[in-house]
Amino acid sequence: MTEILTEKPGAGATPAGSVPLASASQLLSLVPKAEGKQSMKDFKSDQEVRWCPGCGDYAILAAVQGFMPELGLAKENIVFVSGIGCSSRFPYYMNTYGMHSIHGRAPAIASGLATSRRDLSVWVVTGDGDALSIGGNHLIHALRRNVNLKILLFNNRIYGLTKGQYSPTSEVGKITKSTPMGSLDAPFNPVSLAIGAEASFVARTVDSDRKHLTEVLRQAAAHPGTALVEIYQNCNIFNDGAFEVLKDKQQAQEAVIRLTHGEPIRFGPEGSKGVVRDPATGDLRIVTVTPENESSVLVHDAHQQSPTTAFALSRLADPDTLHHTPIGVLRSVERPVYDTLMSEQLDAAVEQGGKGDLAALLAGKDTWTVVG
Repeated sequence: MTEILTEKPGAGATPAGSVPLASASQLLSLVPKAEGKQSMKDFKSDQEVRWCPGCGDYAILAAVQGFMPELGLAKENIVFVSGIGCSSRFPYYMNTYGMHSIHGRAPAIASGLATSRRDLSVWVVTGDGDALSIGGNHLIHALRRNVNLKILLFNNRIYGLTKGQYSPTSEVGKITKSTPMGSLDAPFNPVSLAIGAEASFVARTVDSDRKHLTEVLRQAAAHPGTALVEIYQNCNIFNDGAFEVLKDKQQAQEAVIRLTHGEPIRFGPEGSKGVVRDPATGDLRIVTVTPENESSVLVHDAHQQSPTTAFALSRLADPDTLHHTPIGVLRSVERPVYDTLMSEQLDAAVEQGGKGDLAALLAGKDTWTVVG
């Protein structure tokens, strides 16, 4: 039986009757380690990378390939599962095991793999259309179950592979081939959706910010349970410049709110802006920081068990202009991991009733043998 934690560091023993928690170190210890030092080159496959020149996917691929050696895991025990879309070609370019699966079903396939093979590090690569349209149901249930998966959601706010139709994250009024008079749909906010589904780890980053992207990947990999990372990714063919306000050095000062656990939520030139809670409504709002209100600026607590503040932070971003967009880890909390619970339950079942006989189960009591 796999040993699991019954105590969180610094939090005291788990109350009687509660479900034990598995730590990240224990879950990662189930995955075999690499024999010797690895490099980025070890994770590059021999396949020609076939995205459009200038696509943001190249930057994400390079960041992931460069980060993987840090884990020190055997390549044979790392799996990338994707659905359908431009981002879903990702498994071809990783020198690991992988599966280019079917539209929207990557979280379901990866869940089965992660729960049945706990010696694997399982990653899902998906896009805003794949994950949030046909795959929306599978995504939210993987998040609420807290399966030990790392989900990278590439969000370019457009359907790229099928040549430029509006997607579930496209802004209202978006003119595309499928919405020539402008989209009427209110867009999903992926991190809000994930927090609403009780995801235990939710983060957002940007394709072109290699340092920030790598740090978020590092924290996601170390998290026990489902980690969802939304990555703003530029589609330079069908939605070029969609995130320019977050990438341009001058504009980003006013548009981007960088979240760091344990630090005041401030942004703008020299931290001139801050996030406070409105005492009248309880909502979060942006203020110019002064000596009088400086003590009211929120300190970011990614480990707060209640998702209320994390959800409020996710709603700060204007869906049209992207001003006041938080990036970083919005939520990172510990809760029971589905894989661990299932393993414990199976062990208990075997202990109580024996290993069982599949043939006998299939035959049941209503079968007979024909002789003659």
